[in-house]
Amino acid sequence: MSMLSSPVAMGDTTPQQRKSKPTTKPRQTTQRRVYGKRRADAARAVFDQRSPAKEVEKAKKTIVQDAIENIQVKLAEVQLDETPVPEETISEKETALEQCLETDATPSSNNETPVQTVEVQDKPIPIESSPPKTSPITAPKRYERMVEVRISTRTSLEKKLESQTPDQPTTTSDKEPIEKTPAPENGLESATASETQSATATEKRSTRRKNISPRVSSGYVMDAKANAYVQPILDEALSPVAAGSVQKFSSWAARGGNMLQVVKIAEGSYGEVYKLRLREEVCEKEMSKSKLARLRAYGDGVFKIVPLRAKSGPGSKKHTSINEIVSEVRMLKYLDPIPGFARFREIHVVQGRFPESFQNAWDYYKETKDDCLNPNPSNKRAYPDTQLWAIVEMDDAGCELEKFAWSSIFQIYDIFWGVAMALARSEEYAQFEHRDLHLGNVCIRSTRPDGCMDPPTSTDIMSRSSASGFGLSTLETTIIDYSLSRAELRSVESGEIVDVASSDLDKKQIFDAIGRDEDEILLRDTYRHMRATLYTGNPSEAEKPADVPGIWADYAPRTNLVWLLFLLKSLLKNKKSEPTPSKPARQALAPCTPNKTIKQAGKSGKKDSKPQSGVLTVGSQDKVVSKLKDTLGKRLDAVLELLDLKHGHEDMCCAADLVAYAMDSQWLDERDFF
Repeated sequence: MSMLSSPVAMGDTTPQQRKSKPTTKPRQTTQRRVYGKRRADAARAVFDQRSPAKEVEKAKKTIVQDAIENIQVKLAEVQLDETPVPEETISEKETALEQCLETDATPSSNNETPVQTVEVQDKPIPIESSPPKTSPITAPKRYERMVEVRISTRTSLEKKLESQTPDQPTTTSDKEPIEKTPAPENGLESATASETQSATATEKRSTRRKNISPRVSSGYVMDAKANAYVQPILDEALSPVAAGSVQKFSSWAARGGNMLQVVKIAEGSYGEVYKLRLREEVCEKEMSKSKLARLRAYGDGVFKIVPLRAKSGPGSKKHTSINEIVSEVRMLKYLDPIPGFARFREIHVVQGRFPESFQNAWDYYKETKDDCLNPNPSNKRAYPDTQLWAIVEMDDAGCELEKFAWSSIFQIYDIFWGVAMALARSEEYAQFEHRDLHLGNVCIRSTRPDGCMDPPTSTDIMSRSSASGFGLSTLETTIIDYSLSRAELRSVESGEIVDVASSDLDKKQIFDAIGRDEDEILLRDTYRHMRATLYTGNPSEAEKPADVPGIWADYAPRTNLVWLLFLLKSLLKNKKSEPTPSKPARQALAPCTPNKTIKQAGKSGKKDSKPQSGVLTVGSQDKVVSKLKDTLGKRLDAVLELLDLKHGHEDMCCAADLVAYAMDSQWLDERDFF
């Protein structure tokens, strides 16, 4: 409890005795710590089974840079002798160089030193020793030591043959033609023939090597402008495949083959969400047991597909910008260790139209759901053929809360406090504000082995241990979608702020809408209360404030309480009636057994009508469970009073304060949080 500040923990005993403090004062945190523990690590991306290679790439870049610096240092040590050399000596040197290039042989004379040529072709060749320093000429020599460094993708022989015609004498670069020295005709002809044959073979190999195109299976988009435009997103990728380049949408989807079924599960203004489900019957026939085990361990993946804003042209005024995607991905990666937040797997950038499997999933969703409002991906007026998409790959967090029917106070209690504790952890870790915590951005799933999400029965409640009443429904919550969120990203080593990820909500059209029903009116009012909290510190302020550039990068954690109030009101308002327990089915008539007359009583022969000590009857269990329901309901009603926008407790400045208050009031146990 040292990190979570609570009004009760600071010496006050009752809410009436506490002193108020300014509500606009931001809550500062100096220590970064992850509270709680993840149950398991996030699975690797299904399309990229390789391990992350970011550190390997950085190491390669470092090695190359060190080699370049080493070459520069050694070249700087080379001293050039500027002593004038007689013209006769220069002519003799050029003649020797000419002969070496023509015959491609090493002179055998002790007085002649061969020309050393370093050919740098497709890959850089590290130079381990520098050329020897030249010394001043004290006496005329026949030849001087020369070192020629040529950086070319072709051999010197090819270059010479291209620049030389049969009737043209061999020349050196930037020099006048030099007369050839006499040579035996037979030797010259044989050398020329062998050189021509070698040059022809080398030219064929060189041409073949030049014409090699990228493998079609790689699926990369060879568009320098597109890759440069989305490079900030590619820099956030973990695997070498995703970080290498923009990929073709069809090639990216084809890696899953027919082993995975594509299902659209949701959509929003940002884009759409798809799930890939493993086809067991197909995988068992066409896949090895080891690979099938890896895919099963991977689990169902969730893919958020977001259309990217074009750099210029018709699509440059809509869709999601590069900076917004980068900000969300950075928050996903940074908040990944915190329990209650989405598990990040990978970020992909693809180009093109939806593949057939994704388009079929979109069409089926359109036919079966009534909330399909996004344009058809196959519509060329909505999306061009060169449309860029960002695909955020995450763990499956379960069912969205807005699509789940809750009917038990135990479910409401676990959902609310699960979200509240996750926000408290994120505030301590990254000074995080979600700013868009509607029911579609909270996912729930059951921890039961069979995944059942039905309300717990009285027997279930009595069989589970909980000191506070939290966790009896077996529902776990996960906060998703940080497109409007704010967080401080800090360096792991130094703890210094590297970046403040945020989005300017004044540019979003979310504050002027009114709503069509009670639930939507509550949601739209919550957006305005959140804005008033940031601008004035008073969430109940009705007047629209004047826009302040850059204010959405500030930290105002009370916005998390505004959203928690919205969440609790929605949970209590839309609670369904609990189903009545069904009576056990009547057993069919069966023939009597010979043992029917045998009494199962003790030695006295009388049946014990009293229950064993420590065992509650069904009626007693129902009374205990009913009393616990009333207790949890009263606690949630007290939370409504604490978070009331006009008459709530002024000391409540963030979700961490609320969680600390709940622990001190024994509404939550420390083991629930830590």
